[in-house]
Amino acid sequence: MQFSENWLRTFVNPKLSSQELGHALTMAGLEVEEMTPVAPAFGNIVIGEIIEAVKHPDADRLQVCKVNVGKENGIIKILQIVCGAANARVGLKAPCALVGAELPGISIKQANVRGVESFGMLCSEKELGLAEAATGLLELPADATVGQDIRDYLDLNDTLFTLKLTPNRADCLSILGIARDVAAITGAPLNITFNSAPNSTSSNRTSAKPVDIGSQSIALSSQKTMAVLVNAPQACPAYFGRVIEGVNAKAATPDYMIRALERSGVRSISAIVDITNFVLIELGQPMHAFDLAKLDTNIEVRFAKAGETLTLLNDTEVKLQADDLVIADNKRAIALAGIMGGEPTSVTDTTTDIFLESAFFTPDIIAGKARRLGLSTDSSYRFERGVDFGNTLFALERATALILEICGGKAGNVTQAVSILPTRNAVNLRYARLISVLGVNIAKDTVGKLLSQLGFAFTESADSFAVQAPSYRFDIAREEDLIEEIARLHGYDKIEAIAPTATLIMLPAPEAALNKAWLADALCAQGYQEVVTYSFVDESWERDLLGNVNPIALKNPIASNMSVMRSSMWGGLLDTLTYNLNRKQDRAMLFEIGATYSKDKGAYQEETRVAGLFYGAAQPEQWAAVSRDVDFYDVKATVDALTHSQAEYRVEASQNSHPALHPGQSAHVFLHGKAIGWLGKLHPKWQQHYNLAKNTFLFELETSSLLKTKVPAYEEVSKFLAVRRDIAIVVDANVSVEAILIAVKEAHISLLQEIQLFDVYQGKGIEENKKSLAFLILMQDTHKTLVDKEAEAAMAELLKLLENKFGAQLRN
Repeated sequence: MQFSENWLRTFVNPKLSSQELGHALTMAGLEVEEMTPVAPAFGNIVIGEIIEAVKHPDADRLQVCKVNVGKENGIIKILQIVCGAANARVGLKAPCALVGAELPGISIKQANVRGVESFGMLCSEKELGLAEAATGLLELPADATVGQDIRDYLDLNDTLFTLKLTPNRADCLSILGIARDVAAITGAPLNITFNSAPNSTSSNRTSAKPVDIGSQSIALSSQKTMAVLVNAPQACPAYFGRVIEGVNAKAATPDYMIRALERSGVRSISAIVDITNFVLIELGQPMHAFDLAKLDTNIEVRFAKAGETLTLLNDTEVKLQADDLVIADNKRAIALAGIMGGEPTSVTDTTTDIFLESAFFTPDIIAGKARRLGLSTDSSYRFERGVDFGNTLFALERATALILEICGGKAGNVTQAVSILPTRNAVNLRYARLISVLGVNIAKDTVGKLLSQLGFAFTESADSFAVQAPSYRFDIAREEDLIEEIARLHGYDKIEAIAPTATLIMLPAPEAALNKAWLADALCAQGYQEVVTYSFVDESWERDLLGNVNPIALKNPIASNMSVMRSSMWGGLLDTLTYNLNRKQDRAMLFEIGATYSKDKGAYQEETRVAGLFYGAAQPEQWAAVSRDVDFYDVKATVDALTHSQAEYRVEASQNSHPALHPGQSAHVFLHGKAIGWLGKLHPKWQQHYNLAKNTFLFELETSSLLKTKVPAYEEVSKFLAVRRDIAIVVDANVSVEAILIAVKEAHISLLQEIQLFDVYQGKGIEENKKSLAFLILMQDTHKTLVDKEAEAAMAELLKLLENKFGAQLRN
């Protein structure tokens, strides 16, 4: 919303400078996006009249002019000025820069122009900085007062304000609406008066007497009317129209109106159109004038008929749809309601009689229609956000008065069709709630005063206000809206920023719970590099690589190859590996800590895991060691470090192989008796799929179990030597050593401190489908030296366990 500051100050004139006014508006929620002076800073330029013009004796294109620049000490002052403008002539009134004037880029001095003295300069719009180019002097009207300062005459001591309004503040899409808010913000009186030609000089800005809006009346001198029928009352609750006969459509638009429109970004077209645009900006009410002679009988407000077309004022023919609201006569649609009038019934220079309309259309009916047709109009912009339905009739009266004054004519009675207008239900504002939300104590009387400044009617009770918003405030619908209004009028800068208070206590950090950062540090210490990949992955990864046939699908994926949520991070790691190999990296140690997602019985689950990948040489290229490729046990060593090699940790081959891993080189990882992940070599088919020249090893583990550890506990160190016994047992070939070790540990045999496998043998002397396992046994007592009897008893218990559980026989 762009407007002239001087125009605004004819309604409300607070004792604030332009900068202060802009700051006050911004702090009240009406952000001032830009403030631009109408003209550059210059002075000592007056209105001059050429009273004599003769050809320069030494230059064909120059004239020596005698210029009347007004009176000085009661005596008319005549200056001799050399001028080269083609339109310089006797009787012309134009801006005259006196000696000493400072124009943009020009200092006016007494000069000698080819032998003729010149005491000033007659100016064009370009010299004044009002236009980029000019073909001659700025010609002023014949009634311009000679000697008057040009800044006052052209109202150049003005600033253009541009507001960046939020969609809810449609009431500020007019000078009157902004003036109401300025009056509420500053407490300055609101002068709602409508002069025929607003005087912008500061001495007259506050001289007008305030009048109630709606008090303007028209002397009726015509009996002609136009019947109005509204067939869509919900879309058009109020429609007012008036016939004005005998207008002069060729009448010149007054300078003040042209300036006001141009400074609001609207081009002057013709007097009648300019008047409707002027009232639009002044009061916020879109209007339209039809050529009465081009209308057929009556006016009808209805929805468009099937296949109906309309040629708009911009010469665009549009095909109307059933939900398009139109203004029509007995034959056809003549305007697109709330958006743009039709070209066939438009006002031209030959128009003598007009039908002037002013209507209220509901926002829902207009919203989106202009954009669908590729249009953007001031009318649709306002109707989409909400127009003051309480101002519709007055806007018609205001426009009528201006037309009669500027174009002449005779006005007839107003024809109206009014149905059910929108209601403004009272909104309850609880005083305690207001104080609680704002966090400042505002006196209850002050709250009432601020509501009154806003023009809100209210009834006050012991603990609340029942507030009735006026018709132009579409945005007041609930208690929060009123709290916001009080806050902005009270002043956001007056609401102190209170620092939060809290007690500082050290949070517990149990030793048994590690941070996720520990995992990253541990892996980085082993040479791994952290990567971050997308949680959105290709569905084929989940289905083929991970065997997940029911992944969590995204309703609105950002790409076709990122359509599901990952249940494992291996796909992202393999993709990163491929990216690096394509860039000549022959070794990769990658890891990621992130979330994986699954669905169990319709419930979504999110789990944090750590995943790793090892490809290429086990060690970086060096001179001190023979190069070899990474193997299963290199990666197992990584997992060992992450699990702290706890007693409850084990790696165990699984009968159910993972679809991404080699069946013979993969294993489940167990911790605290729970399977927490996988470890193994990439399946050969996936190695071929990704064109990997070397073996790739992967692991993925739940972090919740890894981050739980035991706090170190003191155990007495024995002063007595341990007793070692070696045994060799024969068991079936399918018995796993891991199962034996687990069984022995769980048996908690007295005095047994450690058991280790040191030999496996199959061959001569051992039956087929049997194997020999040799174990080192360490026994120790912390209180005394063991004797053979005690050691033999422990060994006997061990052998009995192995015989009963695994069918083991002591090897001879």
